[in-house]
Amino acid sequence: MTIAILSAMAEENASLMAHMTDVQITEAGQRTYYQGQLWGQSVVVVFSHWGKVAAASTVTYLISCLGVDEVIFTGVAGGMDRRLKVGDIVVADKLYQHDMDVRPILPRHEIPLLGKAAMDSDDARRPALLQAAQDFVNQDLNKLLSPELIDEFNLRHPDVITADIASGDQFISSNEAVQDLRERLPSVACVEMEGAAVAQVCSEFGIPFSVVRTISDSADHSAHVDFPKFIQEVAQVYSLGIVRNLLSKM
Repeated sequence: MTIAILSAMAEENASLMAHMTDVQITEAGQRTYYQGQLWGQSVVVVFSHWGKVAAASTVTYLISCLGVDEVIFTGVAGGMDRRLKVGDIVVADKLYQHDMDVRPILPRHEIPLLGKAAMDSDDARRPALLQAAQDFVNQDLNKLLSPELIDEFNLRHPDVITADIASGDQFISSNEAVQDLRERLPSVACVEMEGAAVAQVCSEFGIPFSVVRTISDSADHSAHVDFPKFIQEVAQVYSLGIVRNLLSKM
């Protein structure tokens, strides 16, 4: 069994690669796929690139050309649920494409030819991924992040939840856009730019997939966050710790 670890940020990708052994490299479509061993599992690690088309292209190659059996997608997201704060973790239940709209032919958000709007993540993997994230928060976070970083980003008590995620080729940054999404997709906890496209490809190929996102900001940017610093010094540590906890216990 080969698991694809798809990273939405190049920094996450690099941190995982540093722990791989027996690495073989494949170059295709302006992407670099790293095949090898990671905490006892056969994996392919790759940076998805940003946006739905880019991520869908990456995962299609993983499935069709590299023969992966499962996809796990890590990254960051903007919080839609008012209860979420920077550093919280969302493990996807269902994924929606918030910019899919072919009305009046189909209801808003429904994916043409699939007859549904939501893609379900893997029921079998979700509890283990949730536990891996919770173990990171409870056991690893204070060891891997400095007290200064924890104070700067207020990471003292991160929450870990299972919830729906929405994806689209838009950077959601206004109060009006956030409110519109909350009204259209009230179950969605956070928003990003790739997960639901990966979910659609995996669903069409019959490949189980999971998505885990670290909240990097509120989607309306009501709280200022040094985003580059958060990605470089916090988010990649989260992803590395969660993936390690998951793979090492499989």
